[in-house]
Amino acid sequence: MFSGPPADPAAPTGPGLPAAATVPARTDDAPFADGIPGGPSGRPGGRSWTTPLLFCAAGTLALLVALLGPGLVARGTGELRIPGAGLTTVLRTVLFSALALHLGELLAPQLIRPVRGRPRTAVRSWAVYASLAGAAAAAGQIVRLAAVSDLGITETYGTREGGLLLLIANGLVLAAFCAASRRPALALAPLALVIGAEALRAHPEAYSPEFGAALTVVHLTAASLWTGGLLYVLRTMWLWRGSPVAARALLGRYARLAIWLYVALAATGTASTLRRLPLDVVFTSAYGRTLLVKLALMAVVSVLAVAARRRMLRDADPSVAHLLARREQLVLGLVVVVSAILTVVPDPHWISLRP
Repeated sequence: MFSGPPADPAAPTGPGLPAAATVPARTDDAPFADGIPGGPSGRPGGRSWTTPLLFCAAGTLALLVALLGPGLVARGTGELRIPGAGLTTVLRTVLFSALALHLGELLAPQLIRPVRGRPRTAVRSWAVYASLAGAAAAAGQIVRLAAVSDLGITETYGTREGGLLLLIANGLVLAAFCAASRRPALALAPLALVIGAEALRAHPEAYSPEFGAALTVVHLTAASLWTGGLLYVLRTMWLWRGSPVAARALLGRYARLAIWLYVALAATGTASTLRRLPLDVVFTSAYGRTLLVKLALMAVVSVLAVAARRRMLRDADPSVAHLLARREQLVLGLVVVVSAILTVVPDPHWISLRP
């Protein structure tokens, strides 16, 4: 998914230091550069259309899954149709992606700073744009809610969901301002508010909503740190492709943290499933079917993550581990879309035969 030339030119951190001077020349003893067009591998230079095409294909697939997924998983279940489910899924996918990007940018620099011998360059921040996109997605959900509820915008603010969405939108705008300031770490506070509001919005049910919201806070935070942190690390590794030792050390630091994030995701995901999904409707409800798809994708992610870690420990050249991690990131993108579908489909308790 992130296999092509970097979208971000090197941003030198030292005063007066030109960007070109910070990237070591590619030589035969820099194996991480072997896959670079025009590098020592002997492949001709020039612009490659592979990466733009892959991005377009991945984006198109994600959009189709978001738009058509809710209807496909609900087919034949007898559940009530959710108005505008496809559009809502797209908007929530954007919101979750924004959280992941911003939280990842707050986490990854803490992993980068202790790396010895690292190049003094950094990827450009996407946090401002991500948070503004997330705020727009939250605002879009308010407009959609007003339309399906036949309410005015101000009246929609007075509803429980509308009020929480307004809080999410304002929190993301504030996070964007913090990211643009000289103290971007201040964005942690509004982002925490956004996660809390989203967790409450996702649990309007009458049965133990507080417990469900608490599980969602941990789950959403861990998922955002994992997904967004991996993206930032992969972007940085590409920028450091002339320094394979530093790139390998960075991926190793991320892998050690990812183990704990995976444990948190597994624990909270299991608890949420046992709480929300009756066993008799696992295969006959839209929620159960979507959850099975998510579990299958997470199994693929797990295999790719383990394979990347093994290659990182075995090889001095991080190029193969980097490739596996990019594939992991691609599947994680689909997991984000499927997770958004989970927030849209009906509560499975309505069709369960269990008391």
